[in-house]
Amino acid sequence: MPRRDGDRPVERLRTLLGERLGMAFDDKKDALLGEILQQRATQHGLTERGYLDRLTTAWSAELAALAEALTVNETYFFRNVEQFRALAEVVLPARMRAGADRRRLDLLSVGCSTGEEAYSLAMVVAGRVPESWEASIVGLDVDRGALRKAMAGRYSEWSLRETPQPARHKWFRPAGDGVEIDDRLRKRVRFVEHNVARDDPVLFAPGLYDVVFCRNLLMYLTPDTARTVVERITRSLAPGGYLFLGHTDTLGARPPGLAVQHSHGTFYYERVAQPQRPADPAPAVRPQPRERALALTLLQQERFGEGLRVLDAITGAEADRPETWLVRGCLLAGLGDTGRAAELCRRLLERDALYADAHQLLADCHEGDERPDAAQRHHRVAAQLDPGFAMPRLRLGLLARRTGDRKEAERELDSAVHLLRAETDERIALFGGGFGRSALIALCRAELAAVS
Repeated sequence: MPRRDGDRPVERLRTLLGERLGMAFDDKKDALLGEILQQRATQHGLTERGYLDRLTTAWSAELAALAEALTVNETYFFRNVEQFRALAEVVLPARMRAGADRRRLDLLSVGCSTGEEAYSLAMVVAGRVPESWEASIVGLDVDRGALRKAMAGRYSEWSLRETPQPARHKWFRPAGDGVEIDDRLRKRVRFVEHNVARDDPVLFAPGLYDVVFCRNLLMYLTPDTARTVVERITRSLAPGGYLFLGHTDTLGARPPGLAVQHSHGTFYYERVAQPQRPADPAPAVRPQPRERALALTLLQQERFGEGLRVLDAITGAEADRPETWLVRGCLLAGLGDTGRAAELCRRLLERDALYADAHQLLADCHEGDERPDAAQRHHRVAAQLDPGFAMPRLRLGLLARRTGDRKEAERELDSAVHLLRAETDERIALFGGGFGRSALIALCRAELAAVS
């Protein structure tokens, strides 16, 4: 009898990792998973089948060891510093105003890895919150090895590369060939081993936290686990509490129970006092006016000047619609007039900072002006605001490919392939550079083959 695919040891391990740890691995990781499976089974004197059978039982120590072998802990202090600036200048003052009678703040770092994020939170709190207040900072991770390093508080100089000089002088001291966290700060942070695939009614008590950081974790989880983790975190935030996600994670523009906030060049989420009511059913798609539809066709044909003349014929309220401005901006960018196109985008974002398409066009303008960092930032915002938007993923993949970041390129291009199948015709016309759906998918696959 032929063996079913699900009977393969690596396939079975992948399933168990999803069930027990909530971690997602595609078949591109089969070689890594096979190597780790063989190593772990041999270490315990078991066959691969025997090891997998044992893993289905309550073998928590081995699950922790597996998590340690499978996770890559690449982080540093004050990573994505704009989020810490928003924390210091917007979030903490707001939470202190809300909790003036209680004089206590509770912060959580989910997926804290080797502790740099949790200690960065502690440094910001120490600099902004009066000593008369009580502050609790907890770091959670499933990787025991990473937690041991976090609790030891010893790091290389390289991990301080984004750390402000005042914080360097105040909270670190030389230790061997690296640095060590000052004991005053280390005592402010508590680290806890926790598997996010499992609930904990104490760690995630309703309304407990003022601030939660959960950055660059969701992308490693199965969709069901990621959804559950977000629901659990949302529940655990106090009304008016804040959630920060990583640039690779997104909840869209209007996640349940959360409102998107924007400052310091970054997006984050505020817990609304009452759950937002479900969104109204999507209205019927309003037919495009004939002129805008024609302008889109001309855009795809790279007849940019003709497209602009067609838009000039639109009058009244239709001429002032964001969709009309967006088409005009794409036509201007096609002509090489990225300055005027970018200005249109900025005016659109003044109206609605959550307009993903305007962020995408602004990113394309920055690429045309050879400003890759600014382009990457707005591509990421567009992808965060609309998880189903394929075009920012495609552009992020190509930018990563250009800079030699193979892992990032593979992740973004693979995501783009899946999303392009459902991308709207209008967005492909706007942002596809004259290419159709099939050609864009073929481009992604060719680039994926080149980085594999």
